[in-house]
This record gives sequence, structure tokens and C-alpha cells, in this order.
Amino acid sequence: MSSLRVPLLLAVLLSVALCQYDDYDYRPVNMLGPSGPNCHVECDCPIGFPTAMYCDSRKLKSFPVVPTGIKYLYLQNNQIDEIKAGVLDNVTAELRWLIMDNNLLTNSKVAKGTIDKLSALEKLYLSDNQLTEPIIPSSKALEELKIMNNKLTKFPSGQLNNKENLTSVNLQHNELTSEAVSGAFKGAKRLLSLDVSHNKLKKLPTGIPNSLEILYADYNDIDSVAGGYLNKLPALKYLRISHNKLVDSGIPAGVFNVSTLVELDLSFNKLQSIPEINEQLQQLYLQANEISKFDLMSFCKYVGPINYSHLKHLRLDGNNLTQASMPIESVNCLREASEILFNENS
Repeated sequence: MSSLRVPLLLAVLLSVALCQYDDYDYRPVNMLGPSGPNCHVECDCPIGFPTAMYCDSRKLKSFPVVPTGIKYLYLQNNQIDEIKAGVLDNVTAELRWLIMDNNLLTNSKVAKGTIDKLSALEKLYLSDNQLTEPIIPSSKALEELKIMNNKLTKFPSGQLNNKENLTSVNLQHNELTSEAVSGAFKGAKRLLSLDVSHNKLKKLPTGIPNSLEILYADYNDIDSVAGGYLNKLPALKYLRISHNKLVDSGIPAGVFNVSTLVELDLSFNKLQSIPEINEQLQQLYLQANEISKFDLMSFCKYVGPINYSHLKHLRLDGNNLTQASMPIESVNCLREASEILFNENS
């Protein structure tokens, strides 16, 4: 692809990656050592970090009984397919982290009174299992919920009603439909980040708290965005709807023209025109659509000393556009853009 660098601008494009990392992989230096006397025989409970029990990557097939005092429990990368009653009774009121990624859990084999009774849990990671619906603890302190790469087909409304500290929910790579998540997140009134990518949604989720700042819905079957949808999310900064089925008729006029958005990703859809955006938007991704016209009105209604687009990065490669499609007035409208990408050799 080739790039058009707007002259006389000092702005430098900063590629900001919103990275996620697994904080449970971090272990303090010099923490490893002999285990405490009450630790499960197949796990490690380092004396230097007595509130943690490490049972990860041990080929365990059963859930160990957890001794009193444990706050951080690591059980990822095992073959556990069942959580029997009683195994968490010693830590019901004190366990803060439960990490169970990459096991064989199914809903039918998680006994009542185990995960659902944990009243102090802050992080629950259940990715890469075989769950068909979420298992939610009673804890009002829950901050982070990850249930990626499962078989979720439903997320019953009301399960997050008392989760006022919940800020992040990751549900990508499941089988959720729009109906399945309708109203599911309404109770999480401080939710900041929601990822429902790689599911079967036909529309963006509804009933989302107005605190949300990040919404990722890539790789679904979404063909439209409801008028006024973003007006109900006044804090939203990052919206990604790439690899869907968006068409012009499904994009109401001005639906993306909201001043809070920083990044908007509509790449790999079926759009034939550039949707209207707000002057405050900084990153716009429209590559791999069917756009054949560069309409400057999509970026700037008026151009003047204080009226211009703050767009810094615009991708239009993979469309029916060339650099020659840009009108001369683009230099003034897009004065802060450091790079605009078109097709290679265009």
C-alpha cells in the first residue's frame, strides 16, 4: 500500500496498542521455595507467598481441596472436568483470584455452592473450557470476568446485577447471539471494557451500562447499527466492528458522529461510502470495504481555524479509491493526519 503524508504537519502517528496480558503469569522473584504444611500435595504454596496456591500445569484431573488462608488459586492448564461440593469451603469468604483457564469444565459438573458461593472473588478466569453458560460468583467485589473460548450460548439477564465493581468482561470465541446477551450486562454499572468478538451477534449488544469505554464486536454477523446507539454510551472511546456484514443502509446518518470516540474500526465490511464521523475522532479504519468515493463531508462539515478533523490515522486500502480521489481541500480538513493509506501503487 502507499501512503499520503499531509505536508507541513508536525504531528507524529502514535500506534497505541491496547494490550492484554495474563497477570497471573507473574510470580515475584524469590517467591518459589518450600510449601507450607497445609498445601495440597500436588500444588505449591510458597512460604514466601503463603496466600497463593500454584496448581497450574500439573496434569490434574480433579479439583484440589483448598486450605484456609489461600487468596490466589492457580489451576490453569490442567485436565479438571469437575468441581465437587466442599473443595472451596475453606476459602468461600477469602478467595480473591480463581484462574482455571484451559481445563475441561462443563456446567453440569460444577457443584452448587462452589464458584457461585465465593463472596470475595475479584478475578475469575474460565477461558478454554466447555461451558455453555457463565458461572458467576456471589462476590460484589468481582472486577474481571474472562470466559473466552468456551461454548457459551446464553448469558441470562440479571447475573451481573450486583457487580458494581466489575470493569472488564471478555466473552470472545463463543456462540452467543444478540438475544442471548440482551440485558446481560445492565447490572455492571461500572463496566469499562466488553469484548464479544467471534460470536454470532447480528446486532451490537443492548442494555450496556453508560460507563463503557471499550466495545469490541469483531467477527460477528452484524449488518447494521441502531440509530442513537452510541448516544446511550456517552463514555465510549474505542469501538471495533470489523469483519462483519455492515452495509450503507444499516448505518443511519450521523450514528458515529459522537465526540467521545477516539478509535472506530469498520474494516472488512461491505460499506460503499465513508460514514459521517465526528471531528474529534483520531483513528478510523475502513480498509477492505467497497468504498469508491472520497466524500470530504464525512470528515468536515465546515473548515476553518477551529473547525477541522483531528483524525491522525486513516486506512482506506482495499477499497476502490486512489490518492487522486482526495479533493484539494482535504489538506485543510485533515490537517492533523500524519498518514492516510490507500491501495499499493494507487
